Formats: sequence, structure tokens, C-alpha cells
Amino acid sequence: MDLNYTPRQQAFREEVRSWLKANRPTEKLASYDTREGFEQHREWERKLFDARLSMVMWPEELGGRGCDLTEWLIFEEEYYGADAPMRVNQNGQLMLGPTLMEFGTKEQKQRFLPRMASSEDMWAQGWSEPNAGSDMAAITSKAVRDGDYFIINGQKTWSSRASFAEWMFGLFRTDPESSRHYGLSFLLVPLDVEGVTIRPIKALHGKDTFSEVFFDNVRVPVENLVGKEGQGWRVAMATAGFERGLLLRSPARFQQPVRKLMELYKAHQTRAYRDPSIRDAVMDVWTGAEAYALSAYQSVGRLARGEKIGAESSINKIVWSELDLKIHETAMRI
Repeated sequence: MDLNYTPRQQAFREEVRSWLKANRPTEKLASYDTREGFEQHREWERKLFDARLSMVMWPEELGGRGCDLTEWLIFEEEYYGADAPMRVNQNGQLMLGPTLMEFGTKEQKQRFLPRMASSEDMWAQGWSEPNAGSDMAAITSKAVRDGDYFIINGQKTWSSRASFAEWMFGLFRTDPESSRHYGLSFLLVPLDVEGVTIRPIKALHGKDTFSEVFFDNVRVPVENLVGKEGQGWRVAMATAGFERGLLLRSPARFQQPVRKLMELYKAHQTRAYRDPSIRDAVMDVWTGAEAYALSAYQSVGRLARGEKIGAESSINKIVWSELDLKIHETAMRI
């Protein structure tokens, strides 16, 4: 692919850079694992939305700007380069949003996506259960069809953002006779209705990073079904593909901490030079971040040609997970 930017892309970069310079919060926001910080981040998301910079690659009529994926990568480079706040509604915007684009009805897209782009609605994910963690096919939470509703009973755990979110997307077993990957359905569940109980799980830093969510005869309209009934595994795997393949971890998310790591290394180079393995580790993560960036641009080129991100999305997940660890382990060594 051509790695040179077009005049339009260069102009977009300058616009984003100028806007962030003028509008980025001057003080760090509180942790979004607290109610105060969660609402501060929601306000920031609304400011991005008002500037048409929340979900730049979504269609304009759905709360976006109509940019292509190359322009999205440019936006991410400028966003992380400006040390702007972490995006609090990633579950919705970067996982559920693309899923609705592919599997949602016209009504679902119009109902959910603009409010997701503005973060008027915040989303949690409902995958894991006490006996269904990495083995997501072991899900037992049930959603029994009752006319125009599903009646949900069961429990989800390790639900990111559920302590403060308004909605959850997740998998539920709609065929009681099914097992494993079959008979699951992908449902959108409001968290403020009767029968939903949310219990925060405090992380090591004492904040409500995750939650347990209990469902006791929760009624969810059939119109909240994404895709076909019983075909939820296919929808969920597409969602996981968006997460791992490109959107949830843009290259800029790693390039910026690598730049900070190199500054740290230079600031302590007298001591660091005594151990050549530290220099090698810094170069290793720099190379890894740049390689991941080039891989992302290659994926964007493939998508622009109408191709799909396939099983290699799982390799991406390994790459950026290990890269994240290496960056911070090297910083600790320095």
C-alpha cells in the first residue's frame, strides 16, 4: 500500500492536532473506575462528539464523521500523541458499535449508535460467567422467549464498566436443550430495569474496575436481539474480531508509551548503559510498536479492498498484549 498521506489526510491531521491542543483537559481526569471520574470522562466524550471527533469512521447520520480507516489511524496518532484522556466507552464504541454496523437492524443502528457516539449511553460487556471465563462456550445464563420478550436469569462476572454503565451487551442461552457454541443469542440489556443487581468487584487499586451482574427474571424486548436467535456465537466472534483485529488497540496506544520509555531511558542512560540488555529491550519494544503500526496500516489496506480480518486477529491480541507488558517491564527495569 501507499504509505504517503493525501492532502485531505494531512489536513485532517492538522485539524485534529489543533483541536486537541486547544481543548485537551489541562489537568488529568479522575479514574473512570470511580463515579466522579466516569462522569468526567463522559463529559469529555460529549465534547469530542460535539466536535465530530468521537467516532470519526462512523457515518455522519449515525454520529460519526464519515472518515476512512486511514484517517481513523491518523486521529488515534494525534489523540495519543496529545496525551488525551483514555476513552471510557470503548466497550460500546469499539466493540458493539462495529457489531451493530454489521449485524444490527436499521432501527437498532438509529436507536443506539448516535447515543453511543455521544456517550449518552455507556456500555458494559457481558461475556464471562463464574464457570465460563476463557471458555465462553460454557455459558449457562438463560434467556427464555416469552412472546415479545426474553426472560433472562443467570449471572455475568468481570463485566468492565458495569458499575456505572446504562447498558450491557452479551451472550445468553436461548435454547435450553443446546450446549457449547449452539443455541446462544446476542442481546442488548438495560441495566436499570427490575431484576438486575450489580455488585462491584474491587481491583488491587481499590476501585470498581469490574462487576458481577445478576439477572432475576429480567424482561428484555425481542427487538434487542442482534442477529438471528441462536446465532449469537457468530455475532460474538465478530465482536471479538473487532476487539482483537484492529479497533480496540490502535498502534498509537503503544507508540506513545514507547516514546515515553525512550525519554526515560535517555534520562537514566548513565546507569542504563551499564546493562546492554536494557538498551536491547528498549529497541525491541520500539521495533515491536512500529511493526504493529505497519501491520495495522496493512490491515486497513486489505479492508479498503473489501477483504476481511480473519483468524490473524487472535495473533494481534497476543502481539499487543505482550508488547504492553514488555513496555512497562522495561520501564520498571530502568
